[in-house]
Amino acid sequence: MKFVKISILLLILSVSAFTTIHKFYVSVTQIEYIKEKQSVQIISRIFMDDFENLLRQRYDKTIDLNDADNAMVNDAYIKKYLAEKIKIKINGKDVDFNFIGKETDLDVVKVYLEIEGIKDIHSFQITNKVLFDLFDEQQNMVKLKINALFKNYLLTSQNDNAMLNFN
Repeated sequence: MKFVKISILLLILSVSAFTTIHKFYVSVTQIEYIKEKQSVQIISRIFMDDFENLLRQRYDKTIDLNDADNAMVNDAYIKKYLAEKIKIKINGKDVDFNFIGKETDLDVVKVYLEIEGIKDIHSFQITNKVLFDLFDEQQNMVKLKINALFKNYLLTSQNDNAMLNFN
């Protein structure tokens, strides 16, 4: 009888442990400088449900990122939000990125951005505050590939900036 009680207790504890799992709040942004094209290419992966919830709170309660009929409106909201939350300086100067487009892949939105006309990079700075206004626990991983150097940063609301110098 004691064995049955212990088994039931262990079963209840293990089931309750799985129901209290905390969700991870992470985005991943890959940045690559392609010198031959004088282009900085950016792919940002953001969990779709979190991104959709944020866009609904900020702009339009009916946003559905899978809705092809409203793709232009959704893209305009995405571009506006990212322009507010991602800031890039190259060689000490603020630069703007072009919104190329997005695609959804299961539960992730891939956003494609590009900065053109970059002849060389001596310093690169990025501030990424994506979803910080929705989740305190949000972390934004930034993976840089610039001038044959690979560098990864984990940005948080307390440290939302990464800087690379090539001297």
